[in-house]
Amino acid sequence: STRCARNWFGSAVFPLAAVRKLTLSLGQMTPVLGDPQANFECVRAWTAEAALRGSQLILFPELWSTGGDLPHWEQHAAVLGAGMFAAMAELALEFRIALGGSILERRDGRAYNTFAMYGNNVEQLGVYRKLHLFQLMDEHKWLAAGDAPAMLGAEWGQSGLAICYDLRFGELFRGYALAGAELALLPALWPAVRRAHWSTLLRARAIENQMFMAAVNCAGRVGNTEFGGASAVVDPWGEVLVEGGAAPELLTTEIDLDLVREVRAKIPVFADRRPDAYRL
Repeated sequence: STRCARNWFGSAVFPLAAVRKLTLSLGQMTPVLGDPQANFECVRAWTAEAALRGSQLILFPELWSTGGDLPHWEQHAAVLGAGMFAAMAELALEFRIALGGSILERRDGRAYNTFAMYGNNVEQLGVYRKLHLFQLMDEHKWLAAGDAPAMLGAEWGQSGLAICYDLRFGELFRGYALAGAELALLPALWPAVRRAHWSTLLRARAIENQMFMAAVNCAGRVGNTEFGGASAVVDPWGEVLVEGGAAPELLTTEIDLDLVREVRAKIPVFADRRPDAYRL
């Protein structure tokens, strides 16, 4: 159905990536509110299709398994490595594709909005718990906030992880870029009413940090909210390589990570920074 690391950051030096061209897919779905099984069937079907397209990575939106059904988090949330987290890892292995998206995690008696990425061999590539909770949609009433950024290391290189509202906090992405990230991955439940903000901020984060942004949003009505779609991959020049519409769809594109190094060499933003002068 169509409805269907490394923590902050120190002075780590990462090896050069083995893969410089990456084919990735974005599963811009409409989650069924509070129905993990129906949503998993969509994720499974689109993962199979992405693998047929030759994708090495597929991303699904924020809280893809439940939508924003936060008042019922206790019946949905699982500990890391169990429940839907384990199902994601098994799906990555079955279709030999890296797979990620955010779902509800049960941890120390609290619920977290957790973005987990799995490699094509069931390896957990990275885990990120949403730092910035969106009070406008009452996330703070149900969720605990994460306490650290997270980067993952994969065959294509270093990637910074973020979720939805985090997009408004430029310092998070600047930190990832300074730590060596060439790509940021971001699942979202971004409302249609602020779609212009979404598209503008994706391009801004890509341009100012000279990195690729790959962001997957929900599309269509989930509960009482219309979500904006417009999932996109943006390159370090701010050029949109692929962008979704307002309906569910599976998007696929290829990125060349060597472009990051070319752009950073051409316009040496990081060498020209003046952090000594920014303190007020």
